[in-house]
Amino acid sequence: MNEVVAEFVGTCLLMLLGNAVNANLFLKGTKGRQSGWIMMTLGWGLAVFCAVTVAGPFSGAHLNPAVTIGLAAAGLFAWSKVPIFILVQLLGAMLGAGIVWLNFKHHFNAEEDAATKLAIFSTGPAISNPSNNFICELTGTFVLVFVILFITEPKLSAEGMANVKLGLGSVGAIPVAFLVVAIGMGLGGTTGYAINPARDLGPRIMHALLPIQGKGGSNWSYAWIPVFAPITGDILAAWLKIGLTS
Repeated sequence: MNEVVAEFVGTCLLMLLGNAVNANLFLKGTKGRQSGWIMMTLGWGLAVFCAVTVAGPFSGAHLNPAVTIGLAAAGLFAWSKVPIFILVQLLGAMLGAGIVWLNFKHHFNAEEDAATKLAIFSTGPAISNPSNNFICELTGTFVLVFVILFITEPKLSAEGMANVKLGLGSVGAIPVAFLVVAIGMGLGGTTGYAINPARDLGPRIMHALLPIQGKGGSNWSYAWIPVFAPITGDILAAWLKIGLTS
């Protein structure tokens, strides 16, 4: 599996499992309905773990345009690859969200509240204030990218043996999963912590396109915040990392 396909598959898996957590929590008649914020944060963290496990060996498992841009800004990823990575991340997010709708279609039909249906796909603020909402998404993504830039692979070196590395395999995905859980538990309650432009925009597009019964609007007036705030946060994180380590 090449790196572009890996990014597509990984992002699709992330959205499939993550948005399914939302559906199981919020939609009428599901067995997980109203299970609470802990389930939300742990579910998304485990979704990240599964996606990074699959995509990591092939693409590094960015799964997020903010991470891709942040790594490029830090000099750790080629700018020439950024457009195709962002494209497949968006497409993967759209496919994953579409599969969630297919699985929960009858629960979408049973749910009367249009805002709840939108919340399965995309994020929204607990208190609407664009400037503060922007800051919240920026902060969450800054923490995500800044910490990722400091996560290092374990290495084993020995005299006379060059480039010897000790890897952890799939266990290496755990730090990023824990990071996402920590962000959700601490910073996520204000906006739903998109911290990923593809995570919000891809499913929001699918909400607009899919024939969801009684779905209402897709809240496009808010959609720019979970796109541009994470990009701003990741660039600031990359600049600070460069400044601290140069």
